[in-house]
Amino acid sequence: MSSTTPTFLPDKRTGPDVDLPPPAAGAARGRARRRALNWLTAVGFQLPALVLFGVLVLLPILFALYAAFFRWGGFGMPSDYIGGDNFTRLFQDEVFLGDLWRCLVLVLLSLALQLPFALAMAVLLNQKVRGRAVYRMLFFAPYVLSEAITGVLFSMIFAPDDGLADRILGGIGLDGLGGEWFADPSTVMATLFLVMTWKYFGFHMMLYLAGLQSIPAELTEAALIDGANAWQRFRNVTLPLLAPTLRISVFLSVIGSIQLFDLVWVTTAGGPDHHSETMAVTMFQYGFKRYQVGYASAISVVMFGISLVFALAYQRFVLRRDLEGATTTMRGGGK
Repeated sequence: MSSTTPTFLPDKRTGPDVDLPPPAAGAARGRARRRALNWLTAVGFQLPALVLFGVLVLLPILFALYAAFFRWGGFGMPSDYIGGDNFTRLFQDEVFLGDLWRCLVLVLLSLALQLPFALAMAVLLNQKVRGRAVYRMLFFAPYVLSEAITGVLFSMIFAPDDGLADRILGGIGLDGLGGEWFADPSTVMATLFLVMTWKYFGFHMMLYLAGLQSIPAELTEAALIDGANAWQRFRNVTLPLLAPTLRISVFLSVIGSIQLFDLVWVTTAGGPDHHSETMAVTMFQYGFKRYQVGYASAISVVMFGISLVFALAYQRFVLRRDLEGATTTMRGGGK
């Protein structure tokens, strides 16, 4: 037998004249390409939404801020520059100052009455009540109706003398409780808040129901075994775990009260004698009825500023823990 010694030929790819990139550099370039591709993909998906946001939201806000410094009737381009006179006039206007007060009243009433009522109904309908699905549907149905339909409906219900409310009160011998409802300055805000509660409490109730159903039943059962009564279980178990939902509900309620327009316009148009007018209604009156668009723009800028300041402060001091928890969860899920 003959044995052959293997001959090792030099690799043509390696040699003193060939410089191969280090493996780490190639991997880094690959990661950079992937990051660039991911960034371009994200931009491609978000670009249509960003364009629409810029055209339909950002540009109108900037133009309203620009128009607020002019005496402008809405025709042509603003040219009569008056500086901050519109804002000076705004905070000397008794109607607008009344709008601010009425906005505060609606916010306080919503937080003190509407939301607790919605929470109580949510807790009740979270129990094993016969027909609870029907009750949930009935209570949520008003929110599905548009504000215009709701306004027309309650304008007929609270019509003086011939309205359904007065007829029901008269039928049970309580004629003295009836009245002009929307036409009386002393009752218009209370009546309007009643309509608001009927319209919006179902939305908050469904929010609370969703939050209640996300609470593990084991915690309530453990509290029951420990001897806690119904109030103690609600206060020490249910309410703390429902707190994130409550905070979101409060935020939506306050912002909605600041921007309230449709329901007021259809039912009272701000009357009688401005006693139910809101900032949005005043803005509409000046912008589309009196053609003082510059002044109306100043009102819109103040409304936007109030909403923005409240949203930022609420996020900073109230929602911060919820947002930090969500961020932590997302980062933990990515590991």
